[in-house]
Amino acid sequence: MSDSVYKVIELVGTSTKSWEDAAQHAVETASKSLDDLRVAEISKLDLKMENGKITAYRARVHLSFKYKGS
Repeated sequence: MSDSVYKVIELVGTSTKSWEDAAQHAVETASKSLDDLRVAEISKLDLKMENGKITAYRARVHLSFKYKGS
């Protein structure tokens, strides 16, 4: 196995349904433009509220992918 380098980025996914759905949206969106996704770590969960009601779930996701340097 050769040595590898991975880059980690932070994304915030949102959903009106759940935190899980918010995290899934972040990963699925990232997978459209990034290759070799490896690990996703949820670092923070929060809610958006209006008039005392939940309007959005938000998941902060740290996502790693294999770095292909120039």
